[in-house]
Amino acid sequence: MTISRAGVLRGMTRLLPICLFVVPFGIAFGIAATEGGIGPIQATAMSAFVFTATAQFAALDFLQEPVAFFSLGLVALALSGRHLIMGAALAQWINRLPAGKRFVVLMFLSDANFADTQMLLQRGETDLGPLLGGGLMLWITWVGSTAAGAFGGNLLGNTEALGFGVVMLCFFAATAFGMVRSTPSLLLPVIVAVVTSAITLPYLPNGWNIILAALLGGGVAALRHAE
Repeated sequence: MTISRAGVLRGMTRLLPICLFVVPFGIAFGIAATEGGIGPIQATAMSAFVFTATAQFAALDFLQEPVAFFSLGLVALALSGRHLIMGAALAQWINRLPAGKRFVVLMFLSDANFADTQMLLQRGETDLGPLLGGGLMLWITWVGSTAAGAFGGNLLGNTEALGFGVVMLCFFAATAFGMVRSTPSLLLPVIVAVVTSAITLPYLPNGWNIILAALLGGGVAALRHAE
């Protein structure tokens, strides 16, 4: 397996159209983070070093004084657990790289560049450059749009009037729809998670409805897989 410069550029080009749809979500996160009391520099740094939109959006509910670090960790683990599956799916190719290159590539792993590269690898290609390039393109877009929202959100005036308040809901809905569409067996686990989260919201501490929903939804998915 190799990582060629041409492959990296190819991956960046292939995912450029996807990045256009990432921009509003990044701006929305930057705005939501600063409105939640996080400084623009910290919000931008969070996108740069964490680089997982679902967990970042969910984490905003926990970044209030005092910070519930244990709950925050559980939510991040639950919402980023899909990376375990993506890593396992890529193992037969990614493990052929030297450890240093392997870790660099995996730092930029996301749903979009995983799906794109998996298709190429299944066709017999041996260049992991598209995986790195696609991830880099998404990372640059995510960090840049977060910075735009964090530093320039106040210039937009009333952001609720522009619809940024519903972007997070749309993001999670689109993610769930994409998962169910590609894997219909996930429909029941998604329904269980959504219903659990909605029903327990008034009764559990802030954010714990998400943790419980992720655990129950994941449990249902595991049972269905075992069958």
